[in-house]
Amino acid sequence: MNGNNLLVDTNIVIYLLSGDKTVADLLDKKRIYISFITEIELLTFQKLNATEKEVIKKFISDCIVIGMNDEIKANTISIIVDNKLKIPDAIIAATSLYLKTPIVTADEQFKKVSDLEIIYYSI
Repeated sequence: MNGNNLLVDTNIVIYLLSGDKTVADLLDKKRIYISFITEIELLTFQKLNATEKEVIKKFISDCIVIGMNDEIKANTISIIVDNKLKIPDAIIAATSLYLKTPIVTADEQFKKVSDLEIIYYSI
């Protein structure tokens, strides 16, 4: 694992875009990956105005978006069966395992996945 790579959960992106300085400092000078699930979640918030949507699109364009592949799919199934995570969280966790990269999250559900390297952000 490269210490400069991080997979960022949707909640962390929201904190970052809301101006959270601690998150900004944590992500500074890192190569940021997001799952396609995070991209979908960010762009489907119901109350986004045009400016907010553009800010999100800019952020996404600065990230490396990881799509679904056979390894992520297999890991997702195992995570759901073994840990009872919801499908979106299981896909994000499986993406982190696929990348061999820590996930930055404020969601305690990810702690159920034993092989997952987590940088847990507590607010």
